[in-house]
Amino acid sequence: MKKIITMCMSAALLLASCSNDNKVLRIAEQGSFAVGGTVLTDSLGRKYHGDHAYVFYQKPMDARKYPLVFAHGVGQFSKTWETTPDGREGFQNIFLRRRFSTYLVDQPRRGNAGRSTEAVTITPTFDEESWFNRFRVGIWPDYFEGVQFSRDKEALNQYFRQMTPNIGTVDFEVYSDGYAALFDKIGPAIFVTHSQGGPVGWRTFLKTENVKAIVSYEPGGQVPFPEGMLPEEGKYVTLSKTHEGIEVPMDVFLKYTKIPIIIYYGDNLPETDERPELYEWTRRLHLTRKWAALLNEHGGDATVIHLPEIGLRGNTHFPFSDLNNVEVADHLSKWLHEKGLD
Repeated sequence: MKKIITMCMSAALLLASCSNDNKVLRIAEQGSFAVGGTVLTDSLGRKYHGDHAYVFYQKPMDARKYPLVFAHGVGQFSKTWETTPDGREGFQNIFLRRRFSTYLVDQPRRGNAGRSTEAVTITPTFDEESWFNRFRVGIWPDYFEGVQFSRDKEALNQYFRQMTPNIGTVDFEVYSDGYAALFDKIGPAIFVTHSQGGPVGWRTFLKTENVKAIVSYEPGGQVPFPEGMLPEEGKYVTLSKTHEGIEVPMDVFLKYTKIPIIIYYGDNLPETDERPELYEWTRRLHLTRKWAALLNEHGGDATVIHLPEIGLRGNTHFPFSDLNNVEVADHLSKWLHEKGLD
């Protein structure tokens, strides 16, 4: 019999006991492991294991049929999905409470998976103000009116401290290899991606049979269109130096019609390009809407949600950790139920 671990969470504190049963998390199993990667051998026959992903998982009592696999975005690691910068529960615990097993991943060359096969020099870059803008918290140092982000100074401190460097060059093949190895190991599951994790998700899906659905929060870059059908928005080069869209053979494109896909974008998306770091997300919203329409024309099941249009206003680039993240999670739960994925 698996050992039952009972945890009580209140904001950011782990309590020894809890009188409110609604705050009790009953975990049937948890653990961590490395997956994927490669092994290098030098001229003396010595080994070096690297470029693997790191995974921390939890399985609740009476778990639902499909786990959720969480992929972080650029400059982030699995902390993205854990306790929010202002101390509330993130999607990890929210969905554990809803009886989904959760797999939080640090992609190869990031966070706990920092054992890269490439040599790299890490240099401090004074760029936090630009990320404040690009992640649509506001225009530094001012917050957007009504933004779903705490004004508490400690929240912003925690927000910046969850960023971590990339140990090696950006390589979507290396990243997706790691995630595909995870899906092959654990079996059918739902892939929940964010930002740079978006293109990782599109590639991972082609490498494993076990991705049952893709949920993507503000994906950026490399949206796969059929050859000769890439819209103008897809031809732009992103601020991360990748293309917004890519062209793939029609038979590859059609594979994306075989699973349900939902894409979310938050608020404060300008309709002019006066601030490129903000308009980048507007362009991506337009591009993914065209992609979803094309998928659906070919028998797919793709949905793009602009959160303000469904009454969820003020969301940043991180809707799943914003102040209204429970409402954001509620929409996802409803979609999962409608698609028979819960």
